[in-house]
Amino acid sequence: MPYLTGLRTRTSGTGVRTGLGVPGCAHPLLAPAEWNALTRPGAPLHWAVLDVAGGPGVQPDPHCLDAAGRLRNAGVRVLGRIGSAQGTRPRTELIADAHRYLEWYQVDGFFLDRCPATREGLPETRRTITSLRALRADAHVVLGHGTHPHPGYAETADQLVTFSGSWSDYRFSQAAEWTADHPPERFCHFVHGVPRGHLDEALRVARWQGAATIWFTDRTDHGGRSDPWETLPGYWDDIVSQVGTGVSE
Repeated sequence: MPYLTGLRTRTSGTGVRTGLGVPGCAHPLLAPAEWNALTRPGAPLHWAVLDVAGGPGVQPDPHCLDAAGRLRNAGVRVLGRIGSAQGTRPRTELIADAHRYLEWYQVDGFFLDRCPATREGLPETRRTITSLRALRADAHVVLGHGTHPHPGYAETADQLVTFSGSWSDYRFSQAAEWTADHPPERFCHFVHGVPRGHLDEALRVARWQGAATIWFTDRTDHGGRSDPWETLPGYWDDIVSQVGTGVSE
């Protein structure tokens, strides 16, 4: 797959603002301060992922229902996390998860986590998204590839996560050439281990690579032993201020 040999600024015809996409904080009982912070007036959130228990859980969770409701009341789109397991889970299971999210938490869309990225996985992903939109026609669907997928995926969903990983990898990464044919609002980048002193640099990389939805954190995965997305970055106020005043251009 060809990649851009250098960073270049992408323009958006809509003048879309860079905003935050929250990959999924810990359960509201474990991270009440985090969920409260996400409802802060003026926080530049494009959406937040709700993961009750590796999915919607087996019964409605009142704490998650309350957290999702407060986010929606604050004008934040809530997405239910559905684990795809690289396309190995049957579509019937994925749709059953989506039903529960809609019935119990009235989500605005879905985050298809660990979505396949290959050409071979594209037809079944298309069928899954068609089924999801049959449940809710205006559902916002984000595909969590974590890498640049086959370009056909860009025609199937609202947004693609084309990077998910460490700052050490991100700062020297390159965007796939085909992404230049799409506006920045189609792409998301999740980066952990970003030092406070490199936050400006990380935002420039996202802008130059054409990703308008980002999540940068100084938390790390400690070699895969922890989830860096479960808590807010230590520089939460800084990133809210910098992203909130910036425009992807």
